Amino acid sequence: MLNDLQAVPAFVALGHQVRLDAFRLLIRTGPDGMPSGEIAAELAVPPTAMSFHLANLERAGLVASRRDGRTIRYAVNIDRVRDLITFLTADCCGGHPEICAGLVPPGPSGCGC
Repeated sequence: MLNDLQAVPAFVALGHQVRLDAFRLLIRTGPDGMPSGEIAAELAVPPTAMSFHLANLERAGLVASRRDGRTIRYAVNIDRVRDLITFLTADCCGGHPEICAGLVPPGPSGCGC
């Protein structure tokens, strides 16, 4: 489980519109992720600026990069996202976490993540 010192950088990273948009785009793409150039094009952000924002998300542990030939692909670190959601709801409703069960609706695939 995350502690405050681990969670704060994730929230700071998501506190910028471009990074939030990139994170939401990558959540939709799933575990395969997207090349950084495609993310930049989709969000109409210059590639160098997008690299800066993606590096910020990666330092916060929210995304991971991997080389795919000559490109770098980024994908959401779903384990970290799950840990962040757990952190947010750990003290839900005075010891009755079942009340918070509906906070994260199932995705289109029914995965609940």
